[in-house]
Amino acid sequence: MTSTDAYADEPDVAALAGLLADRTRAAFCLALLDGRAWTATGPARLAGVAPSTATSHLNRLVAGGLPAEERSGRHRYVRLADPGIAEMVEAPAARAPRRTAPVRSLTAARRRRDLAFARICFDHLAGSLAVTITDAMTAEGLLSWDHGPALTADGAAWLRKPGITDEPTGSAPARPHVRTCVDWSEQRLHLAGGLGAAVFRHAVEESWLVHTGDTRVVRLTDAGRASLRLHLRLPDAALAPG
Repeated sequence: MTSTDAYADEPDVAALAGLLADRTRAAFCLALLDGRAWTATGPARLAGVAPSTATSHLNRLVAGGLPAEERSGRHRYVRLADPGIAEMVEAPAARAPRRTAPVRSLTAARRRRDLAFARICFDHLAGSLAVTITDAMTAEGLLSWDHGPALTADGAAWLRKPGITDEPTGSAPARPHVRTCVDWSEQRLHLAGGLGAAVFRHAVEESWLVHTGDTRVVRLTDAGRASLRLHLRLPDAALAPG
């Protein structure tokens, strides 16, 4: 039996890892964590490569099943295929060595600080604010960790107060599925799954969080601060970038 035959029926993890082993493709996947559909122009600008180079890398990623491709007329858009892909990208980011780039301006320093505080992780919130919310929900008895993260009965009642639901309007409410992600900037867990997505979607719909341009960063508004103080008793120190 050859070495090729020995691994013939096993998942090709090396091929998947190879897609992220290139810095440009890895940068594209991190950018796509904002959950939006991108043309090749956006990732190319962020990674500092030519559009033709970006197209070549995106073709490899799409062939590997990481982004899904959408067509609108002559335009092609890509977005991460599903929340599982987003979690797969975020997980190694939490364990990857940090490359510390010099901060040459106040704008760059502010951008780095804001990214660490509150950013999009595909369909839910990440950053120190997300970790703080997860901790507060645990302290308030809304989450149980006895058998992994789970929404308690008090947690389900708490969701109804501000009207948070992961069901379409008019559907019978259901208890959202709870998962967690390892936050790469905090090295701790934040909410993901149906619950994380429902909380984030509600925060955006109520303008507690607002998008800031073509980045993953979201800004916590005054209304958001007031709501988190009311619903989770968060202190002011936890509601601003460090």
